[in-house]
Amino acid sequence: MKAFVLAAGVGTRLRPLTSEIPKPMVPVLGRPALYHTFMNLKKNGFDDICANLHYCPNAVTDYFSNAGLGVKLTFSFEKKLLGTAGAVKKNESFFDGTFVVMSGDGLSDVNLKEALAFHKKNKSAATIVLKKIDTRFEYGITLTDKRGKVKKFVEKPLWGDVFANTVNTGIYILEPEIFKYIPKNKFFDFGADLFPLLLKNKKNIFGYVTRQYWTDIGNIYEYKKGVFDALNGKVKIGISGVKSGQNYISQSAKIDKSVKIHAPCFIGDNAIIGKNSVLAPYCVISNNVIVSDNCEIDKSIIWENSKINKNTKIHNTIVGYAAEIPAAITLFDSIFMEQK
Repeated sequence: MKAFVLAAGVGTRLRPLTSEIPKPMVPVLGRPALYHTFMNLKKNGFDDICANLHYCPNAVTDYFSNAGLGVKLTFSFEKKLLGTAGAVKKNESFFDGTFVVMSGDGLSDVNLKEALAFHKKNKSAATIVLKKIDTRFEYGITLTDKRGKVKKFVEKPLWGDVFANTVNTGIYILEPEIFKYIPKNKFFDFGADLFPLLLKNKKNIFGYVTRQYWTDIGNIYEYKKGVFDALNGKVKIGISGVKSGQNYISQSAKIDKSVKIHAPCFIGDNAIIGKNSVLAPYCVISNNVIVSDNCEIDKSIIWENSKINKNTKIHNTIVGYAAEIPAAITLFDSIFMEQK
């Protein structure tokens, strides 16, 4: 079965984290978010996948050229962004039947087989996978009847437009008939353009409410929440390393015997943790990170190849790729990126 992953976003809401990498490549426990999207598709039987790329495309192609996912990957390069629906239209010839579209900046373990069965049962032209959440204003919201048939859809509404607590996850199951409503070589969006047009033409659109985990990691708060939820087991993704209680620790990590690790924590490949350091809950120490002696790290995400010098304290902070934190300083509620 075929799937399309929207991975061309610039990642404005994640800056400065996306100053050098595209949004779908931000790391989630040792692997890019996009990896977890591909793996969820594979688990649900979608093994022929196309993804559109725009910003820093080589970061994606270089990583996945040797990732060994066991799926067929095709990449579509967009010099000029075409919007979510426009990107799919550009690759119309790729599809040969019912297909799924997923956002590359979502983190989820959504059961797509159940959603697909719902779609087929209702003979829908388009099925929007929905999720009930408390915070509604940053997402598209959807109003359905008791059967799940969509009556109204508002993409990223103002507070005055809020009338439901089911939001658009950016996961769609679609029939090829939708292509005749999408113009060629024109910016066109699913939420703002296509779905209202389908409703206007009295096409069946249904909303499937998933019970599984989903979050949009497209901003700093949700990114951290998604990583910590994965570490806590709230979302079922493949996490590298050996599980020890609630911790995930690589066998190649070198950890001094005096180090105190308070679960849940993640320690990646070839990481080094020095003497008398303390890792409080929700520490993510990525591959090749060096934590020197007498450091204290709490609820923080340290990206690959970074170095934390001795006597440093870090709380609720993200440290970017290959950054070096000076000795004997304190970072609190911050983002630290090495200036290139």
